[in-house]
Amino acid sequence: MTEEQKAAYVFSQSICAMIEAMGMEQENNQRWHLSQSMAYVHSDFKKLLDEYGIHHNAVIERFTT
Repeated sequence: MTEEQKAAYVFSQSICAMIEAMGMEQENNQRWHLSQSMAYVHSDFKKLLDEYGIHHNAVIERFTT
């Protein structure tokens, strides 16, 4: 995989994580308006970094292999 392909992959994974996080945030907003408990907490958002392989070490590793 070229450096450009690696960058494109990391970018696409970032977009996927962002889209999922936006949906999670909207669910929390809906629940807030209904005075319900939140569906997602901080750790749920942080898990997206691992799930999509976009945390710092994963990205650095992708570009050094």
